[in-house]
Amino acid sequence: MHLSKFAFFLLAGTVAAQNTATGAADVAAAAATAKTLSPVSHVKGKAFDRIAIIWLENTDYDTAKGDPNLAYFAKKGITLSNHFAVTHPSEPNYAAAISGDNFGMDNDNFNAFPSNISTVIDLLEARGISWGEYQEDMPYTGFEGFAWVNQKTGANDYVRKHNPAVLYDSVAANPNRLAHIKNLTIFAKDLAEDKLPQWMFITPNMTSDGHDTSVTTAGTWVRTFLDPLLTNPNFTKNTLVLITFDENHTYTIQNQILGILVGDAVPAHLVGTTDATYYNHFSEIATVEANWGLHTLGRWDVGANVYKFVADKVGEKVRPWTGTPAFKDVFFNTSYPGLFNSVNSSVPLPVPDTTACYAGRSVLPSIVRTWGRLVRSTIYNTGVEIPDGAHPPKGY
Repeated sequence: MHLSKFAFFLLAGTVAAQNTATGAADVAAAAATAKTLSPVSHVKGKAFDRIAIIWLENTDYDTAKGDPNLAYFAKKGITLSNHFAVTHPSEPNYAAAISGDNFGMDNDNFNAFPSNISTVIDLLEARGISWGEYQEDMPYTGFEGFAWVNQKTGANDYVRKHNPAVLYDSVAANPNRLAHIKNLTIFAKDLAEDKLPQWMFITPNMTSDGHDTSVTTAGTWVRTFLDPLLTNPNFTKNTLVLITFDENHTYTIQNQILGILVGDAVPAHLVGTTDATYYNHFSEIATVEANWGLHTLGRWDVGANVYKFVADKVGEKVRPWTGTPAFKDVFFNTSYPGLFNSVNSSVPLPVPDTTACYAGRSVLPSIVRTWGRLVRSTIYNTGVEIPDGAHPPKGY
């Protein structure tokens, strides 16, 4: 059975967010003492040794594909032409992309996932792989506030909802982990000092990512930021870069988003090609798991397709959507009920499938220790098919 909501909170505990004040004086004081860490590691991967994930905002697939700067990168890499977000709006997509679920979230609120929910960061650290986030215009390392506006113009700059790691108390309640969540200006410093991590998530601000502007602005930002890196020896160390979007713009069509893989880890014979395999945000986790031989989180990451060029390297098969409902009938535009759902939060938190094993990857032992005794039934499986709000998990 699923864990009751009451038992969930007993098991998880609650941690009050720190470092949330947004007054200029408070922010300046916190910034003066903020702890910043830039650990490095050199764990060899099977297809890449470093991954940089760059998310842009709210653009339909065809519109994004037509942007000249994004088309420029498509010619340099692999276009993912069958790539999908998992719901709307922004925050649940960011949350899902590192934990394997969004737990019913259907909003952009000040959400915090209790510390018994693991993320890809747990998987990376278990293997000794360095990680970091770079958030444009975040006021200081480890800031947990809801937003930070431009102090001169009042424009939206940094927003918590676009920072996946800070949403999880398993990260935010740990000072050393919080010290890995940094302003994008520190990226330049880490790059110059050859201290970039092996896994990184890069979020432009609300202007740069196209949220408050357009895909033209977003494409220009990406080209200005990324193009010089592709010839920088401190960056090009068998590096894979994913350029993608959190969600599409038009809620009445399937939630298809553009994805582009570039970097010196992309095989030369695949440059300028298209991969039509079905992927979603959980594929980001699965690809990292397959590349470094990591454990899994026991959620929707387990069965997600690994990017095909990586799957080919590790001897894994990519699979089409073959389940019921038919793929054409699933739009990924709403979230199913769950603890973070604004309409129906009465559904208990689903327990990860701690017995899951796919492609030789088993669930992280610490997750098994936390959740294993609670597993009676689970919503998760090892197929590529996932539910959405119109087609919720069985029993919801």
